[in-house]
Amino acid sequence: MKDSKRSTFLTHLNSTTGRRSFNLANKFLFSILLLLPFFVSCAESTDYKNFHQAAFVADLHDDTPISILHGFDIGVRNSDGQIDMPRMRDGGLDLIFFSVWLFPSDYLEKDLAFQKANEIIDAVEAVEQKYPSQLRLIRTADEAISTVEEGMLAGTFGMEGGYPIEEDLSKLEHFYDRGVRYFAPTWNNSTTWATSAEFETTDTTNSVFGLTKFGQDVIRKCNELGLLIDVSHSGEQTVKDILEISEDPIIASHSSVWNLTPHFRNLKDYQLRAIAEGGGVVFINFYSGYLDSTYQSKFDALLETRKSELDSIKEELEFLGKGDEFWEAQNKFLKDDIERIKPPFEVLIDHIDYVAKLVGADHVGLGSDFDGVSSMPKGMNDVSDLPKISQALFSRGYSKGDVKKILGENLLRVFKKVTG
Repeated sequence: MKDSKRSTFLTHLNSTTGRRSFNLANKFLFSILLLLPFFVSCAESTDYKNFHQAAFVADLHDDTPISILHGFDIGVRNSDGQIDMPRMRDGGLDLIFFSVWLFPSDYLEKDLAFQKANEIIDAVEAVEQKYPSQLRLIRTADEAISTVEEGMLAGTFGMEGGYPIEEDLSKLEHFYDRGVRYFAPTWNNSTTWATSAEFETTDTTNSVFGLTKFGQDVIRKCNELGLLIDVSHSGEQTVKDILEISEDPIIASHSSVWNLTPHFRNLKDYQLRAIAEGGGVVFINFYSGYLDSTYQSKFDALLETRKSELDSIKEELEFLGKGDEFWEAQNKFLKDDIERIKPPFEVLIDHIDYVAKLVGADHVGLGSDFDGVSSMPKGMNDVSDLPKISQALFSRGYSKGDVKKILGENLLRVFKKVTG
């Protein structure tokens, strides 16, 4: 009897233990399944960040030199501005093109634009001298690669607007010798020898657009020197003339897509195709107004709402002889308002994706315009946010090879082709 009870008890115990073991195993498996998306998400997060840091990343347009000229130290982490070397490393940026851009008042007098442009280059060279183990100014694609392999940040110059050459080809050669590696004939203001996109769009009295004879000579001189030609800001006729004359691939250092946002600063499909057919690259601008067709009307309404306050700020600055500082003061005053009307991050990826689908991933890259615009999409606050672009491209199904091209390899290809 005791043996029978013992047998029954053991059978019951084994049965109960088995059920408990089965239930525990099920609970454990269920818990793993619940946590699996979290583990996958963490792995993907780590993967895109590691991938981005390992890739060669180039940004074709940054307006930080004006701030550097006025004493901004990019060698330390700052709470303002969008570019400094610590945040460049956070964002995986390897090669930065420092923009040589002038205030319109800087080219009203003869030789003043030439002088101011040299001062900007001097200021950036002083940063290299101050931080010789962190930043190196390079002249070629190979120098950029070797600099990054040594663990340093690479920098070079792009000239935004041809005003500093003052109708003198020897001055163009001078700036090439100083390290300028792309040259844009115009900014929003036309030069005497090339019409800008803004001018060609808004001027109703002038029927003569494009390059003059001297403008054509400028393009040929760029080809002779091995200087990349940048058509961002150039008018449609100017772009057509450049494409017809240039024997080298050309770039648009910071432009976006007209078909998505019809703004005079953006490029139409036929222009995108022509640049790609010549082996060139279009580097997408991050400014909200070039990415979202509804942004400008929202911003204009904001300016109207704040008109009285902004007028007071402008009057005070002009009284102090600091009228050129109004744009920056306006952006600072409107910062919280601008934050509310920013478009979503995905609009930036939409423009990259559009160009890649239209002409191929070999012909699109990044030209942020950091420190040069008042608004970028939500989530793109400064250079440290660049890895989000890799993440977004992967989420849209882009291969690692194509993402690498977009991040920097396309720039290296055209840079090496033109500058050697």
